[in-house]
Amino acid sequence: LILKKLLRLYFFIFNKYILPKMSEPQEKPLSKKQLKKLEKQRKKAEAKEKARLERLRKQEEQQKLEEANDFSKGDYGKREVIKSKEKPGEDELKFTRVEELTDELEDQTVKIRARVSNKRGKGNMWFVILRQKNYTVQTIASKGNVSKLMLKFIQYNVPVESIVDIVGKVEIPPGAIESCTQQVEIKIAKLFVVSEAENPLPIQLADCEREEPLLVEQRKVIKELKEEEKEFQEKLEQEEDEEKKKEIQQILDEYENKKNEANKYVDLGRDKKLDNRVIDLRATTNQAIFKIQAAVCSLFREYLDERSFVEIHSPKLIGAASESGAAVFSTEFFYGHTAYLAQSPQLYKQMAICSDFERVYEIGPVFRRENSQTHRHMNEFIGLDLEMAFHEHYHEVLETIESLFVSIFDNLNSRYAVELETIQKQYPFEPLKYSNPPLRFKWPEAIALLREKGGQEIGDFEDISTTQEKLLGRIVKEEYDQDFYIIDKFPLNIRPFYTMPDPNDNRYSNSYDFFIRGEEVLSGAQRVHDYELLKEYLSHHDGVNANDLKDYINSFRYGCPPHAGGGVGLERVVMLFLNLPNIRLTSLFPRTPRRLFP
Repeated sequence: LILKKLLRLYFFIFNKYILPKMSEPQEKPLSKKQLKKLEKQRKKAEAKEKARLERLRKQEEQQKLEEANDFSKGDYGKREVIKSKEKPGEDELKFTRVEELTDELEDQTVKIRARVSNKRGKGNMWFVILRQKNYTVQTIASKGNVSKLMLKFIQYNVPVESIVDIVGKVEIPPGAIESCTQQVEIKIAKLFVVSEAENPLPIQLADCEREEPLLVEQRKVIKELKEEEKEFQEKLEQEEDEEKKKEIQQILDEYENKKNEANKYVDLGRDKKLDNRVIDLRATTNQAIFKIQAAVCSLFREYLDERSFVEIHSPKLIGAASESGAAVFSTEFFYGHTAYLAQSPQLYKQMAICSDFERVYEIGPVFRRENSQTHRHMNEFIGLDLEMAFHEHYHEVLETIESLFVSIFDNLNSRYAVELETIQKQYPFEPLKYSNPPLRFKWPEAIALLREKGGQEIGDFEDISTTQEKLLGRIVKEEYDQDFYIIDKFPLNIRPFYTMPDPNDNRYSNSYDFFIRGEEVLSGAQRVHDYELLKEYLSHHDGVNANDLKDYINSFRYGCPPHAGGGVGLERVVMLFLNLPNIRLTSLFPRTPRRLFP
C-alpha cells in the first residue's frame, strides 16, 4: 500500500514538473551577430536615457533660472478658497465694474473680478477676454510686462469660465475692439484665479449665443436634405435592378456628405441648453433677457406705487381651487385636509378690496396643472396681478392698465437700449408698435375682422381659438400697423362666474383681454361685487363648489366697492415684447409637463 502511494506521488511530480521541462526546446547559444545587435540596442537605450536625464536637468536649471528671474512672483497664482476669514482693508475692496471701463480711466490702475470668457495667444503674449454680465473687456499679458512664468500660468492654469481677479492699467487701443463691448484694454500686472472652472465644459458659451437666424436656416436646409434622402431611400427599397440600386446608393452616400457640409454650426437645441441652464444663463443674451424681465417687474411696481397701489402677498397654499378644479395641483395637508397650489391670487385680491385696500397689486408665482406643450404655456410662471376700486365705470381701471402697459413699453425702450441691442444680435426682432392710448376693439368688431379679413366662420358668442387669435393679430398689424391692442366686451358665457355682465346687453360682459403680437398677455374684468348677484351667478356655473368658496363669497356680505382688475403673465409679456420664439427663454428654470429639473 505504501509502495502504491509512493508510485502515485512520483508519477504526479514527474508529469507536473519534470515532463514539461523535458519537452521545452533547449536554448541555443546566441550568435556573434545577435550579440552585436543586443549590444547596439543596449547602447542606444543608454544614450536615450542619458539624453532624457540631460533634458530634465536643463529644464530644472531653466526652471530655477526663470524662478530666480520671476519678477512677477507673488503677482499671479490660485487664491485660497474665500471663507471670509477676515475682512481686508477698504483699498482691497475697490473693484471696478467692467461696464465702467471707459477711456475716462486711461492710465489708471484698476482691479476687476470677472469671468474668463475667452483667451488666445502664444509664447510671449496672451489676450484674456473678461466677461461680467453682458459686458466684456480685453486684457493683455505680454513678455516684459509680466514674467515668462506668469505667461505660462495664464496659458496652462487659467481655464475658460474661471473667475479671476486682475489688476492692470487702462489703455486705449489704436483701433476698435470688435469682440468686446468696452473699447479699452487692460494691461495685466496681476492675475489670480478665484474659482477655477472644470474643463471641458458640457456646452460652450459661443454655441449658446449663436444667432438664431443662422440655426433656423441650417435646420431648414438639413430638413430638406433629409426629406430628399428619404425619397431616394424609398426608391432604393423598391428598385430591383442591381445597377440602378448602385446608382441610387451613390446618391444616398452623397446626401450624407451634403448633410455634414450643411451642419456648419453646433445646434445645441433647447433641451440641451436647459439641461445645462447654469452655464446657458451666463450667455450675454440671457443676461440681457433677464435684465428686461426684472425691468418689467420694477416698472410695474414703479407705476402702481406712484398711484397709491399697495403691494400684497396672498397665500399660494389654499384650501380650494381658485379658478377651475381640473387644472390645479393638490397635496396632502394637516389633519386630513387637501391643499391646492394657487392658480391665481384672484380671490384674495378681491377680498383685499373688500378690506378697504382700494388698490392692490401682487407679483408672485402662479401654478397651472395643464399638460400643455406649447411655446407659450408653463406649469409655473410669475403673475403680475392688480385690482382696483373705481367710482362709476370699469373703464377707469381699463384705462389705468392701458397706461401701465404703455409706460412699461416706453421705459423699456428708453432705459434698456443696451440690453435690447444685445438681444437683437441673437434674436433679431422688429420693435413693438403701439399707440397711446392703445388700439381698442369691442368683441363684435374683432369677430367682424376675423370674418371679413380672415375668412373665418365663427359664431357671435363663440370663443376664438389660438389659431384665430394669432390670425387676428396679423390682421390688426396689416390694417392698423399695431402690435398691441385690447378687446373689450367678451361674451359672458366664456368668462368666469365673478365677471360682471354688460348692463346694456347681458349676453356680453364688462371684461377685456390685452394682446401683444396676436397673443393674449392679460385677462381682466369688472368683478361682481354684490353679494346677492354673486350667489346668483355662481349658481349658473357648473363645476364650481360654492361651499369651497364660502369665505370669498361671504366677504361681499359686508359691503364692497365696485372694482376691476387683471392678471398678466410676466414671462409671456417679455417673450412677446422681444418676439422670442419660446416662453422657456424668458423663464429662469422653466417648469413644464416634461421638465422638473434643474
